[in-house]
Amino acid sequence: MKEHRRARVRDRKTHLPPDAERLVSAALGLANSGSRLEDRFWEAQLAARLDRLLDSGHVQAAYDALDRLGQTDGEAYGVLIEAVEESAETVSLDVDGERWDALLVAAPLVVWTRFRIPSGPVPAELAQSLSAHWQAHTLARHARFRLVPWLYSIDQLPHDFGELRRATRRLAQAATSGQAPRLDLKGLPETADMLADTRFLLGVVAAPAGKPLFRWQEAEAGDHASRVACLEQWIAQARPNIEPLLAGCGFECLLPDAYHLNLRESDRRVRPYSVRAAVHFLTHALGVEAGEIKATIAPFGHERADEYRIGLSVRDSDEVAHGIVWPLLGSESEQDDTPPIEQVREVLREVGVTEVRVWPELSEPEFCEDCGVPLYPNAKGEIVHAEMPGDVEPESAHFH
Repeated sequence: MKEHRRARVRDRKTHLPPDAERLVSAALGLANSGSRLEDRFWEAQLAARLDRLLDSGHVQAAYDALDRLGQTDGEAYGVLIEAVEESAETVSLDVDGERWDALLVAAPLVVWTRFRIPSGPVPAELAQSLSAHWQAHTLARHARFRLVPWLYSIDQLPHDFGELRRATRRLAQAATSGQAPRLDLKGLPETADMLADTRFLLGVVAAPAGKPLFRWQEAEAGDHASRVACLEQWIAQARPNIEPLLAGCGFECLLPDAYHLNLRESDRRVRPYSVRAAVHFLTHALGVEAGEIKATIAPFGHERADEYRIGLSVRDSDEVAHGIVWPLLGSESEQDDTPPIEQVREVLREVGVTEVRVWPELSEPEFCEDCGVPLYPNAKGEIVHAEMPGDVEPESAHFH
């Protein structure tokens, strides 16, 4: 089963409204289906109801159903969140009497720096060049495409499934008509400062129903290319155009693909960079060697570990100078062949941090009441605010 981002926490309800009850029933039916024919029945039930709910703005029923299944049936939860994501990132529309299918796609960039990671508008000429490379190197020959001229941070992406579907539809109409979409980009929120983070280029690809969207779906030898080949071409051609947008930063290009798939993949890929960037930052800001940094790791969550938090201290101090959150994705657990905690240890070893302490007890996630940032474990087993030493220049220490 695919991995999924957890649905945001909503108030738990004893009695679900009818739409939510029907979503739960259909998700359970699909999770327990014994054939592909039955699968298609339940998938159609879910798709029709979710499309209606998201188009009408009544997305709360989907959140209620997800919350219930999150408490009672993990497999059915996975089925439903996959269906909700599909409804949010795909639309169908008529173009001159022909049915077209459209998919919201993302090109993630995993970025790290000692300074500030940019986000914001992409100049028109640069957007046109990136759009041409995206189309030529990853999309099917006859697919239509529309790029949003904006470099998004995670804070600026739509966080509501209904809002995401509306954006997908507007971009799909623009892609198929050739007209510029109406998007409110000026009101997007500020971006949090991070040493390593993701940035996203977004667009919509559309094709007649049943036709390929991507080059790796093409049947003709001259048009077909593997995912690996598409990524190689995207990196070679798009990276020089992206570099001016990310001055002073290192970055890795991921393969442009479906929106939610790439949200999860970028979450996974940014984690080790967060650790590396934090250690690199501390060695430069404090004038220390990586071997003088010690790490304390602890699991955080409600009923199970949802993330590890890593507190970094220097020399003999128990004060946390910098903190990192390592989220657990999908079904990751300590029963995996390579447990997440060992992944964290390995990255710390790679960057020269040899003194690592792990607190096994699960803690409730705690945040600073004043500024809202996460609190981190220290060597004494306390959960504290990350604070750079007072003699460090302010502009070098504004990251959490």
